[in-house]
Amino acid sequence: MTEFPAEPFPDRPRMIFMGTPDFAVPTLKALIAHGHDVLAVVTQPDRPKGRGKKLTAPPVKQVALEHGIAVLQPEKASDDTFCGRIREKTPDLIVVVAFGQILKKKLLDVPKWGVINVHGSLLPNLRGAAPIQWTVLNDEAKTGLTVMHMDEGMDTGPILFQEEVPVLQDETAGHLYDRLATMAGDLLANSLERMSGKRITETPQDHAKATYAPKITKDLALVDWKGAAAKVSARIRGLDPRPGAYTLWEGKEIKLFASTVIDTDREEVLPGQVLGLKEGCLVIGTGRGTVGVRELQFPGKNRLPAKEFLRGCSLPEGVVLGK
Repeated sequence: MTEFPAEPFPDRPRMIFMGTPDFAVPTLKALIAHGHDVLAVVTQPDRPKGRGKKLTAPPVKQVALEHGIAVLQPEKASDDTFCGRIREKTPDLIVVVAFGQILKKKLLDVPKWGVINVHGSLLPNLRGAAPIQWTVLNDEAKTGLTVMHMDEGMDTGPILFQEEVPVLQDETAGHLYDRLATMAGDLLANSLERMSGKRITETPQDHAKATYAPKITKDLALVDWKGAAAKVSARIRGLDPRPGAYTLWEGKEIKLFASTVIDTDREEVLPGQVLGLKEGCLVIGTGRGTVGVRELQFPGKNRLPAKEFLRGCSLPEGVVLGK
């Protein structure tokens, strides 16, 4: 363990905030609400979005502009020109939440008190791009948030503060994402308050215990009904809302959301076999047990509760999905 920073932390550090998606928004709002001196917000460039591919600003940019904060949108945050622009602003601190780029040493060394990051897991568990989705995909009982002093590695820096959070029963990745986003803002604001005027002890991560959360790709989304019910349900919930787990029926994709385990040991059904509606769920057989799917969607159509979906799409009991 070592002390951080080298000298007592300022009460109101001059800071740069770096973040991009809606996950970062509550933290930026918390910094503003607590009166912190946010010199500028750094976010990814505007990108095409939606069916019309309209150029859309990141959520963090929209909040910054609403509060009159300067916005910078570099393609590469660690190139020499951009680092020079940040150096000119003489920040005491850089705060990073879901920015989306690896930061190099030349940027990390700019602020006097370094760069701190809020990560959506209890490091060293689930380092990487998608810790919240993998928490649910792995069917883990708990997760949390880590405030970390960043170094050049991927989520490898020493830990300043952590907050443990239970995963709720049948919680989707989207719901957990929203919960942790809100908590991240409060945690960072409280962390800065605890650091004010002090030096604190930072704890190196145990790299031997590290696990990883790589970027989510669509090849994870096809449901394998031969798995156990708990595993199948975790796959559906972990990919809810994006990209959405799916199965096949008569050559068409059906997306599946908001699942639950109905039972864990029913064996007289085929994997993927439709067993009808029960308590608002479409019940489907797995390799061991059954799952209930609360919402379904055809591509290009609306996501619907199971009962409404079945009004427009007859899935008779006994048909087998996944073919």
